[in-house]
Amino acid sequence: MDLFEYQARDLFEQHGVPVLAGIVADTPEQARAAAEQLGGVTVVKAQVKVGGRGKAGGVKVARTPEDAEAAARAILGMDIKGHTVHRVMVAAGADIKEEYYFSVLLDRANRSYLSLASFEGGMEIEELAVTRPEALARIEVDPGEGVTLEKARAIAVAAKFPAELVDKVAPVFVQLYEVYAAEDATLVEVNPLVLTGGGDIVALDGKVSLDENADFRHPAHAELEDKASADPLEAKAKASHLNYVKLDGEVGVIGNGAGLVMSTLDVVAYAGEAHGGVKPANFLDIGGGASASVMAAGLDVILGDPQVKSVFVNVFGGITACDAVANGIVQALEILGDSASKPLVVRLDGNNVEEGRRILAEANHPLVTLALTMDDGADKAAELAAAN
Repeated sequence: MDLFEYQARDLFEQHGVPVLAGIVADTPEQARAAAEQLGGVTVVKAQVKVGGRGKAGGVKVARTPEDAEAAARAILGMDIKGHTVHRVMVAAGADIKEEYYFSVLLDRANRSYLSLASFEGGMEIEELAVTRPEALARIEVDPGEGVTLEKARAIAVAAKFPAELVDKVAPVFVQLYEVYAAEDATLVEVNPLVLTGGGDIVALDGKVSLDENADFRHPAHAELEDKASADPLEAKAKASHLNYVKLDGEVGVIGNGAGLVMSTLDVVAYAGEAHGGVKPANFLDIGGGASASVMAAGLDVILGDPQVKSVFVNVFGGITACDAVANGIVQALEILGDSASKPLVVRLDGNNVEEGRRILAEANHPLVTLALTMDDGADKAAELAAAN
């Protein structure tokens, strides 16, 4: 789960990272009141989960409360890379002397953590990483040891911070790693981390991604979810504890096991080329031990997607026996009633496959077509989607 900047700022503050005061506003009038409360120069910043806000005009300096109100009026409703701005943060202004960059992220390729840091921060960090990669230090972080003060100093030296600044930034690096580890994040990024005219190190902007697999350890993280802009189908699937990702296609896909589902997506995409370019509409893994009720919940989500024209259920019975899957399909269709109007192609194999096929044949639902192989099922689902 990606956080908004104001949420990242609040997490930073909770873990002792030096930040400036910030107040969230949903209307221009609230922005004005926030600027009055903060006093002095403020910065009105669009709250969207995408970079490039400054270049898009989503960050404006306001010298008066009236300026803050006008800035919020211009920013609210703005489209930034496909994200509509519904909220701004009014932040206290900073006397910026220098800008730096620091991040900690999950390095999946090396099964470790990675710290990226540079003495040269600011909006052009992406360009810097390409044109002058030597200016961006890449330091592996052992998850068992983390970022100690000694490690933080080593990162600062590798990032070419002057000797007089190493001891200033190192403690902040440690605090930012604490956010990463304590909150089970996959990314903590600050750009810019600044040196103020008064000699303080302050995190002016923050980007945090949390690992949703660790939500059971963090009940408070549920409050950080942006439910207002969440895809309703993904929200519905999440409420049913389904592994679901919406895609831009026409064939709904259900399988048991991530590997099988990924393979099914490929097979459907390949089959769809012969039927007008039909593509998979989603990823949905009902898991190795899914019950009939889980199958019913999955079908409910997929059949509720207006883009879906057909559904391909591809299950290899192991822990999830094929008869349980078949019962789930029959139950789902009974529950959905007339709202289920899209054809289903079902391929079952493995544990209790004959019983599963018998259950579906006996139900004799007009929407259900049985397929013996994955290739045949994908082809038939693509054909039905194209016809619909």
